[in-house]
Amino acid sequence: MKKLRVLVLLHEGLVPPEDLEAVSEQELFDVKTEYDVVAALDNMGHEVKTLGVSDEVRPIRRAVERWRPDIVFNLLEEFQGKAAYDHHVVAYLELLGIPYTGCNPRGLVIARDKALTKKLLSYHRIPTPKFGVSRMGRKVRRPRALEYPLIVKSLIEESSLGISKASVVYDDEHLAERVRLIHERIKTDAIVERFIEGRELYVGVLGNERLTVLPAQELVIADRDPKQPLVATESVKHHPDYQKRHGVEIVGLQASDELQRKLDRMAKRVYRVLGLDGYARIDLRLDAQGRPFVLEANPNAEIARYEEIASAAEAVGISYEELLQRVINFGLRR
Repeated sequence: MKKLRVLVLLHEGLVPPEDLEAVSEQELFDVKTEYDVVAALDNMGHEVKTLGVSDEVRPIRRAVERWRPDIVFNLLEEFQGKAAYDHHVVAYLELLGIPYTGCNPRGLVIARDKALTKKLLSYHRIPTPKFGVSRMGRKVRRPRALEYPLIVKSLIEESSLGISKASVVYDDEHLAERVRLIHERIKTDAIVERFIEGRELYVGVLGNERLTVLPAQELVIADRDPKQPLVATESVKHHPDYQKRHGVEIVGLQASDELQRKLDRMAKRVYRVLGLDGYARIDLRLDAQGRPFVLEANPNAEIARYEEIASAAEAVGISYEELLQRVINFGLRR
């Protein structure tokens, strides 16, 4: 394996600490991806430099010109405090002529907008829940084609931001209340979609032209009231204390070979329809009849050592270090 100069691009508030014992469990959880990637690349023998970025592109250009990395490992998920600006940074890297890991700008833009994603999927006859969009500043109305229960999310934010158990609504009053919360707290338009009662699945995809689909995984919450809907809330995704208290786990999906093949085909189609490359995670729901529905696609998904993509890769014999090297190779070959 050729040793490379790798510039790791991340948010300035997420630069991994040198002394892990000096930070709390939650603080360490918040930077687990950044720490895992930097530590693994260093252990692999690459020459690694981190660059924390917030609201200026000049430090990026300066680092590229002065340090001359072979590739940028892109872990930046927002710019100027806006998640929707992440594609601008990737486009800037393209203008600088420097290879980078992860998804291209167009794929990031398309996947960011959940409504646009669903329109493309529907056009290609890929099953996805029916939906409507509630724009900021407009009266909340339930689209006639939608029947309760519904779930309310931010149109463009990721990582379950703004999602709680109360996001699943059963009447017009609570629908309006939840949409207003997204408008006022998250400050984005809201997407309202049919809530699929059932199992939550995640399928990782790697590659540019030739794709590798990783084994499907399932969200399991051991300590959950069976009368309550299964919802991947902010707490489920991001709070380690909550995860321990309620037995939150991501486990390999136990399913028939036929369902596994269907999920593989569906994940590949979604990846190609949305123009993704590098790596991504496709989120799905499996209803009571065993029918899969695509919820959304997450390019540049969580790639910490024990999260969905890395765990699925490990299950088929791809070590964490090999996974990162593949991600680097995809960027170099683009």
